[in-house]
Amino acid sequence: MAGTPQENTLLHLFAGGCGGTVGAIFTCPLEVIKTRLQSSKLAFRAVYYPQVQLGTISGEGMVRPTSVSPGLFSVLKSILEKEGPRSLFRGLGPNLVGVAPSRAVYFACYSKAKEQFNGIFVPNSNIVHICSAGSAAFVTNSLMNPIWMVKTRMQLERKVRGLKPMNALQCARYVYQTEGIRGFYRGLTASYAGISETIICFAIYESLKKHLKEVQLPPSSTNGTERNSTNFFGLMFAAAVSKGCASCIAYPHEVIRTRLREEGTKYKTFIQTARLVAREEGYLAFYRGLFAQLIRQIPNTAIVLSTYELIVYLLEDRAK
Repeated sequence: MAGTPQENTLLHLFAGGCGGTVGAIFTCPLEVIKTRLQSSKLAFRAVYYPQVQLGTISGEGMVRPTSVSPGLFSVLKSILEKEGPRSLFRGLGPNLVGVAPSRAVYFACYSKAKEQFNGIFVPNSNIVHICSAGSAAFVTNSLMNPIWMVKTRMQLERKVRGLKPMNALQCARYVYQTEGIRGFYRGLTASYAGISETIICFAIYESLKKHLKEVQLPPSSTNGTERNSTNFFGLMFAAAVSKGCASCIAYPHEVIRTRLREEGTKYKTFIQTARLVAREEGYLAFYRGLFAQLIRQIPNTAIVLSTYELIVYLLEDRAK
């Protein structure tokens, strides 16, 4: 028996919160590394390439210096050596405080918006999924930006030996004292631009989920447990593919958002930051940390969405 709209909303709130919490804990170290790679304060290493100088009698070469961005493993090694393993979990506090309500709000808004848009457009069509995902992302980003701002500042703070790093409350107090209320909303415009990633992700995910339902094994061919496990891993695969595609397409907004949230930064607005990064560092700078993002987000989204779907399935099945 289907529940009331209020019961369905609470169901999606609970399922979304649980899925988000599980994913955040497992992928926190990768998020710290990704944020460090996106930062303008990343320490580049000098590399010297030999270059042959033509037109000389001796044919001697000259050395051309250039700078190369460190990779994922270089940043990981640096954090472990200079700051210790605990620094890989910087920002986990505000992340856990924010991820459960943010995922809960997102999935509840998504579910509610889907009901509304199904009455306007063709039910469960791509336009319904796109509008629902965009609406849910807009509400969630507006509400949760102060928490994500504090999390990013904590992740960017490098631990100094002998000095205790700021906790979440100290960081929030410092932001308020130095920048006021507006400081908590830095990077919000980039988050709004990142709604495109959410829309792409959920449009692909819903299409794959619909396809999986059409090709799933019939009840007569296997037992219920095997069917449920097949569906669960199928949903994980759909979530991983959809998030991977969306992250590659919309990743530059992540770099811009991190730059906007840096302390004492020269980056002021979304467009100004994009132009400045492109002029000073080249277009490849917009994809710094992409590998860490994919390693983090693909399993994270797979865990979040599949856990969400599993909890919804179990609670709805129990309510019948």
